[in-house]
Amino acid sequence: MQSQDVAPRPAAESVDPVVDVERAEAALVEHYPRLVRLAYLVLPPSLGRNRRVVTAHSLTQRALPRGRVVPAPVIPAQSTGRDGDPGYAFLRLRVLTTALEAGLTLKRPAWPKRSQLPPLLPQVWGLRLFPRSGGADELALDQRLSALSGPARAAYVLRGLEKLPDGDVRHILAAAGVEDADDALEDADAVPAQYALLDSPEFDPCSLQARPTDLMRRRQHLRAALAAGAALLVCGALLGLPGEGWAPDGPAAPSYAQNPAAEAALDPAQLTKVPALAWQSSARTDFSVWPARGDLTGDSALLRRALAVWARPGEKVTVSATPGTPAGGPPGAPQLLYAGTVDTARIVLLYDGLRIARYAEPTDGTAGAALDFSRVDGATRAEAGAVVLSRADGNVRYLLAPWVKEAAERDLLKPAGGAMDLTVVDGVTSPMASPIAQQTGACSSWNVLQLTDSTGTRLLTDLAELVPARLTTGRPGATEEVAGTRALHAWAPYSCWLGALRSAGVRTVNAWSFAAQPLPDGTGSADWVCTRAETWRGGGERVMAQFRTPGSTSAAVAAKAQNVSACGARDPHVLAGVLWKAKAGDWYLLAAGARDTGAIRATGGVRGSAQGNLLTARAKQGAQAELTGTLESGRAVNGLK
Repeated sequence: MQSQDVAPRPAAESVDPVVDVERAEAALVEHYPRLVRLAYLVLPPSLGRNRRVVTAHSLTQRALPRGRVVPAPVIPAQSTGRDGDPGYAFLRLRVLTTALEAGLTLKRPAWPKRSQLPPLLPQVWGLRLFPRSGGADELALDQRLSALSGPARAAYVLRGLEKLPDGDVRHILAAAGVEDADDALEDADAVPAQYALLDSPEFDPCSLQARPTDLMRRRQHLRAALAAGAALLVCGALLGLPGEGWAPDGPAAPSYAQNPAAEAALDPAQLTKVPALAWQSSARTDFSVWPARGDLTGDSALLRRALAVWARPGEKVTVSATPGTPAGGPPGAPQLLYAGTVDTARIVLLYDGLRIARYAEPTDGTAGAALDFSRVDGATRAEAGAVVLSRADGNVRYLLAPWVKEAAERDLLKPAGGAMDLTVVDGVTSPMASPIAQQTGACSSWNVLQLTDSTGTRLLTDLAELVPARLTTGRPGATEEVAGTRALHAWAPYSCWLGALRSAGVRTVNAWSFAAQPLPDGTGSADWVCTRAETWRGGGERVMAQFRTPGSTSAAVAAKAQNVSACGARDPHVLAGVLWKAKAGDWYLLAAGARDTGAIRATGGVRGSAQGNLLTARAKQGAQAELTGTLESGRAVNGLK
C-alpha cells in the first residue's frame, strides 16, 4: 500500500544546521549494515552480485564528510531516520546519491563520476562474494526491482526499508539529484509492497558467501606473477568475452578445482545411467533406480554445461533451493534421470543421492539458464513417484517413476468430479493446471496429480518445488493414501490452505479429523481437522488446526504452529479452540482435543472446564483464553496457538 504524504514539522523541530564529522562517524559505525543494504538495493543489478556487494561497501565507506562540519540535509525532521539522527540522514543521502550515479550510463566526452568506476577498495583477491540465496519470493522481488529505473528502485527502498512516507521520499530523491521524483514513485507502485522481504538475507551484503575464482592457476604461476601479471589480466578479460572463452561450460563460472573427484563430476561420460528395467529387480524403489530418459541423453555438450553449472553457477544463472537443501556441487559423478527438450527449454535432471538438480536453458542459447535443487534423501516409493520437469503458462509437466501405470489430474475441491487422464510419453506427462499459478486469495480449484501403480493410488500436489508433496489422511502413525470417496471428501474443505506451504520444502501433508463437536445452538456438528506438513530436512514442520461448521465449503484456521510435535507420529495429540458466533448473536468458546483427551480447561478471558475431549463455554467477542488438557494417561497437553 502506498504511504501517505506527511507534512514537514515546524522549523523549530528541524535537524541541526551542520553535521560534524564525529557525529557522522558515529552514525556510520552504528548503522553501517543498514546503509550498505540500502546501497546494494539501489545499485543496478546489471553490475552482477559480486560487484554490487563490493560497490555497496565502497560507496558507504566513502560517504563520510571530508571536512570537519558539513551542512545538514534539508529534509523534514521526522525523516532524518534512526531516531532523528542528522548524521544518519546525511550519510543516507550521500549513499543514495552515489548509488544512483553508479547506475548512470557513461557518456563522452564528459569524465565519469567516481561512483561509475569499479571500486578501488574494498577488494578481496581470489574470492567472489555474494549474499546468501533467499526463497522464491525474494528472487521474484529482485527480478521486479531490476526492471525499475534507479530512482524508482530508490523510491521503493526508501518506502520499504526506511519506512518513509511519500512526502519525505520526494524530498530525499530531489536532494539526491532526481529530476522527477513523482515519476519514480509512480514507477515504484508497479512492484507489490513486499517490504518485509527487503530485510531478508537475499539483500544483505554484510552476510556473504564466498567462492574462489582461480586457485590452481594462481598457484602454478606464483613465481611468474610479477612479470606476467598484466598479461594474465588481459587473458582473463578475454576469457570472459563471447566466443571461445568458457563456451564448453556455457553459463558456468570459471573452473577453480582440478582433482579426480571434481573432474569426474564434470565428465558426461562418467554419469550413471540406470538400465530401463533395473527397478523391477532392485530392493530399492526410489530415485536411484530411475532410468535415464529423454531425447538428449547423448548430447555431451548439454550434459557438460549442466554439470559445470551445478559445480559452479555463474553470476547470471538463477539458482534456487528448497529450505535445508545445500546448493554446492556434486561429490562425484551423479545419476542422469532426464535430458531432453520440453516446451521451449532443454532440461537436464540429475540425482546425487541427496538432491535432485534441475538445469534448464532456452532452446536458442544459454542466456537465462536456471538451476533448481530439491532435497530427496530417504524418499520412499510413494514419494519418488514424480519430479517437475517444466512450468509454463500456469501448467506443469512431470517426469514419472518407471513403476507408475496411470497418471491423472484431479481437483481436490470437487471430490465427486472424477479424474482426467494425462497422456504419458517416455515418462513425461501432458501439461496439467498447477494450483500455484492461482492468484493470492483466489482458490476456485486445487488440481493434484493422481498416480496409480501396483501398490495402489496416491495423490501428489505441486507446491512450487521440484518434488510434489504427498497427501495422506488419518491418525498420525497410521496414515493412509487419499484414495476413495471418503478420503477425498475429507480433504476437500481444507485443500486451499495448501497454498500456505509453498516453497517450504514440504515432503508430506496429512489431514486428520480428530473431533466432531455439536454446536450449542443445535444447528449441527462442526468438524475439527489437524493438517500437518512434514519437511524433507526433518525440521520446520507446520501444523494447523482447522474448524468447519455444517454447510461451509471451506474451513477456518483456528490455530497454527511451527516446529511442534503435535499431530505427528511422535505425539498424536492436539488441543485447539475457536471463538464462534451463533446465529442468535451469542458468542461461545469451542475447544476440542483428540479422542483420548480426558478433560479440558479454559482460563484467562474465558473460564470453563469439561470432562472428555470437547468444551463449550459462553464467551464475549474478542475474548482470549488459554487452553490446557489432560489425557486419559494423565499427561498434560497445551492448546495449539
